[in-house]
Amino acid sequence: MLYLSRIQLLNFKNHESLDLELSSNVNAIVGKNGMGKTNILDAIYYLSMCKSYLNSMDRQNIKFDQAFFSIHGQWMLDGQESSVVCAVKAGAKKVVKKNKVSYEKLSDHIGLFPVVFISPYDGDLIADGSETRRKWMDGIISQIDKGYLEDLIAYQRVLDQRNALLKQLASGNGTTDNLEVWNHSLAQYGKRIHERRQLFIEEFTPIFDRNYKEIGTENEGIEIQYKSDFQKGDFIALLGQNERRDLIFQYTTVGAHKDDLLFNLNGNPVKKYGSQGQQKSFILALRLAQYHYLHSHSGKKPVLLLDDIFDKLDHSRVQKIIDLVSNEVFGQVIITDTEKTRLEELLLNRVSDFRIFELPLTSNP
Repeated sequence: MLYLSRIQLLNFKNHESLDLELSSNVNAIVGKNGMGKTNILDAIYYLSMCKSYLNSMDRQNIKFDQAFFSIHGQWMLDGQESSVVCAVKAGAKKVVKKNKVSYEKLSDHIGLFPVVFISPYDGDLIADGSETRRKWMDGIISQIDKGYLEDLIAYQRVLDQRNALLKQLASGNGTTDNLEVWNHSLAQYGKRIHERRQLFIEEFTPIFDRNYKEIGTENEGIEIQYKSDFQKGDFIALLGQNERRDLIFQYTTVGAHKDDLLFNLNGNPVKKYGSQGQQKSFILALRLAQYHYLHSHSGKKPVLLLDDIFDKLDHSRVQKIIDLVSNEVFGQVIITDTEKTRLEELLLNRVSDFRIFELPLTSNP
């Protein structure tokens, strides 16, 4: 079993110092808004993915007027303890260590201790542009497929080089013949990325369907459609057809970095035609399907982080989620809420082992 037994924060966001010893089952962090409940979940996400779930700029997660932050966690996996430290100092490179040994590549850490974060911000998966959905999909696949993560990194490196060349050409330096080498590399890595994403959608969709039926109160036809330039035929030829356009815009306008996922309800975009309740059910089903997908492919039950679910969901959906997480299908669960009594009543009737931490802490547990 995978769980986080202890987490210690120093100068992380609004937490000057925090030390929690967690249950391997269900944990609740309660307190008024602004106390830093979500920040604790974000710190746990750091210990899994080496980055923030909420803020891509590491230095912005340092407490105001401080020079650094550190997050120290004790992971337990099948009885074996691993100490993980993530530290960021202003002006310096981020450091992540496992059992006191620094990683040369942070990608080597991804997937060792999976987590799934269900947040009020998840509506962005529907409302935002394609980049948000690609990052979500890539984050899942990368945790179970190291080769895919390496292809993503290599593809981005080639894309950056090609875009730099396009800017030079727009300034009158070089010839378009120089694009050829980058075109072939972009096609090589992009084809592999496309094939892996296609496989992911094929495997993920049935899991998503099952979870939507468990959570939703409606019986609509739901669909995740994968859209990619690599579905249009010869990609090298496509790059050639768009070369003039690329030169005008000075960046590569087609490729795997433009892929998107279309979320449909009864054949129509859920973004435009789904009610608030339908959209919330859709997103919850995506996240829970993410959990089951990672579990089935890694053999590990991810730590499930549920942020502020009571304020964002109606009571019936909250009850369904608590019922789901209280059974043996899930491993460690960490929930945040503003009302201790409400959460305690729900957990007492459903969960045999849980801990509640009320912020601000008067003393460490």
